[in-house]
Amino acid sequence: MSEFLTIGEPISLFASEDADMSLAQATSFHKYLAGAEVNVAVGVSRLGHDAEYLTRLGQDPFGEFITDQLRENNIGTEHIETTPDYWTAFQLKQRVTHGDPGIFYFRKGSAASHFLKSTLDKVDFSHIKLVHLSGIFPAISEQAKEAFQYLIELVNRYHITTTFDPNLRPQLWASQDEMITTINSFAAQAQIILPGINEGEILMGSRDPEKIADFYLNQSEITHTVVVKTGEDGAYVKTKDGNSYSVSGYKADEVVDTVGAGDGFAVGLITGILEGLPFKEAVARANAVGCLAVQAPGDNDGYPTPEQLKAFMDKQ
Repeated sequence: MSEFLTIGEPISLFASEDADMSLAQATSFHKYLAGAEVNVAVGVSRLGHDAEYLTRLGQDPFGEFITDQLRENNIGTEHIETTPDYWTAFQLKQRVTHGDPGIFYFRKGSAASHFLKSTLDKVDFSHIKLVHLSGIFPAISEQAKEAFQYLIELVNRYHITTTFDPNLRPQLWASQDEMITTINSFAAQAQIILPGINEGEILMGSRDPEKIADFYLNQSEITHTVVVKTGEDGAYVKTKDGNSYSVSGYKADEVVDTVGAGDGFAVGLITGILEGLPFKEAVARANAVGCLAVQAPGDNDGYPTPEQLKAFMDKQ
């Protein structure tokens, strides 16, 4: 039985191999498995933990590719339903030598956006220790948002630990106001919040890590810990009881692709929690996996095995 569960929209990603060319100009692409939540599932599995993934896929080549990739990464697919009525999402990603790459989605009306809430009633939550939530899935459709809310209610009913990454995708929301209101509402229902400083500025108006942490700690009785990602500097942690500290980041030898770094951070933190590490050590692991992520081209290619993670952390 799986100890970790997440829900999301997995995507077939076509990453350009033509450096610093627009997506319109690029002609060479490589196909990867992508999607924020699936990235986390891949990383958690790679570090030796049983992971289960919830989604809905189309009965098409992209859906087959995703299912095969999930199984190759030892991620449970028992509750993934397929449908001939809707297609599986995909996206294009630019290759850049500086800054964040351009991305274009083909996901509106996808199979995942028609996820069935009733699927959640079939899930056995008895062995699940942690559920990771992301602000992307509820953005893809009203139906997905309703299912997401139902999942949160279920896991809170079973007193399962929850992590929530805002993962802002403005292009998926009808307006920025709706995005801010909805994301903060979901954050208030999770125990551990993982915002970045850029997300904090959008969601509550400040780039100050302590102010971001205070906002989420004060808006909810459920939230007990906020971990603010501060880029190369690492992370700032504050808890409900007022305890706070910073954890230094790791330096990348070469930044190849920044996409997937935040998901890698979640991987490190989640696996640290599952293994019972002191929270500060779990955050240090989160920083390490995030740093490894930016040194590989795919969204999750840089996520380490336990041996690779230990070697990287030992040499720093």
